[in-house]
Amino acid sequence: MTTSASLNRRKLLQLAGGSLAAAAGVGGISLLTPRVASAQAGYKAVVCLFLYGGNDGTNMVVPNDLSRYNQYQSVRGALALPRGSLVGLGSSGFGLHPAMSALAPVWSAGALTPVFNVGPLYAPVTKTELRNAPASSPLLPDSLFSHSDQQVLWETSTTSALERTGWGGRAAAAMGIGSPVISVGGNGRFGLSSLDAPLVLPEPGSTFGLEGLSSTSVPVVQRKAALSAIYGLPQGNVLGDIYAQRQLEAMAVADRLGALVKIQPVDGVSGGIDAAFAPLTSANGELTTRLGDQLYQVAKLINGRTTVQGNRHIFFAQMGGFDNHSNQVSGDSQSGDHARLLKEMADAMACFHNAMVALGLSDQVTLFTQSDFGRTFKTNSSNGTDHAWGNHQLVMGGAVRGNNTHGVYPDLVLGGPSDIGVDSWEQHGRWVPTSSVDQYAATLLSWMGASNGQLDSVLPNLANFGSARSLGFLG
Repeated sequence: MTTSASLNRRKLLQLAGGSLAAAAGVGGISLLTPRVASAQAGYKAVVCLFLYGGNDGTNMVVPNDLSRYNQYQSVRGALALPRGSLVGLGSSGFGLHPAMSALAPVWSAGALTPVFNVGPLYAPVTKTELRNAPASSPLLPDSLFSHSDQQVLWETSTTSALERTGWGGRAAAAMGIGSPVISVGGNGRFGLSSLDAPLVLPEPGSTFGLEGLSSTSVPVVQRKAALSAIYGLPQGNVLGDIYAQRQLEAMAVADRLGALVKIQPVDGVSGGIDAAFAPLTSANGELTTRLGDQLYQVAKLINGRTTVQGNRHIFFAQMGGFDNHSNQVSGDSQSGDHARLLKEMADAMACFHNAMVALGLSDQVTLFTQSDFGRTFKTNSSNGTDHAWGNHQLVMGGAVRGNNTHGVYPDLVLGGPSDIGVDSWEQHGRWVPTSSVDQYAATLLSWMGASNGQLDSVLPNLANFGSARSLGFLG
């Protein structure tokens, strides 16, 4: 997802004498260097993992108590996972998809929790209130079940698809973190604030810096110095001065982070991080999955936080491919597209957790998932699921209140109190969320040190939930 503003900035840069361009085609870098952050104790970071397409949370976290499992099995049909195949989550009454076995040790360490039935909400609402609300009611989020619109609502923590800024970007600005959101997954809306774009970094092994001016040869170094000198001169008008300053800032960011960004396992210089990601590293020292690339990059940046600068960081990573209307399973319910995606996600998350443990930073780094929406509880005729609303998410890190689940699991009855559908043709299991994106985000940001005033400025609907501002999944 690329904004017109970031496209315009890149176009301007490409027209300049020494253009700043994206390394490895991932997207433009932010033109803002880290600002002076307000004093905050210790280091903390959150990592947003966005699952584009609408992850089927009902098959990611499955009830395994007999009564609820029987309800699940009767409706899911060919998609129903065998009860005995689930990765057990202790005595919680739930289990993970069998493809996610890499996360079993993380759960056992108390560093993983599911958060049930989260979605965009203006205020707490029941099915009856929604069905009786007029079309203009704020209780109805914009364009329910639309991919692009619901991605915006999750990334902005609003119920308006017209919102431009993301809750990660607004939080970085309001909390005085001192740097923009750092994205290893492209230009998502999540990292935008009113003044900052996310700092978009390429994959490990890529060159990050000035296009055509990254060589250390004497002529190139001289050209870069000349360009810096030109940008350091008064430009004669306000826009020219601002543009020149942004060029200088971008050059400084590239110079500071270029070497760190380029490191990959084959270089053998990241110690515990390389060992943690060994299951996802090929014999020639390259990461084998796209998400592995992204979370390895985040792990390096956290380890190199002195170089990155600041004691609070917000990261953004992403996976695509979760729009499984058909062939969600293949052969049996434990195989197919969804199983492949969940395995990639779980394997990379487990490696990242092990890296944070190796660095002694597990308690200071929290990873959390987001996705467009959940999928229908009822399967369709193509061995797939369709667009829904409330969804289950995973939160991982040493600060998690683990060995437990959080939030309210929906009633598994088509047309029941959790299902927004009333007439038989619309009873598909599109769960009305019982927790809002605002509460989910507030729990994460409060753990990072955000004050109540900052939370209210970043999450405009949070006040509508009264004293229930936190979902309690972080200690």
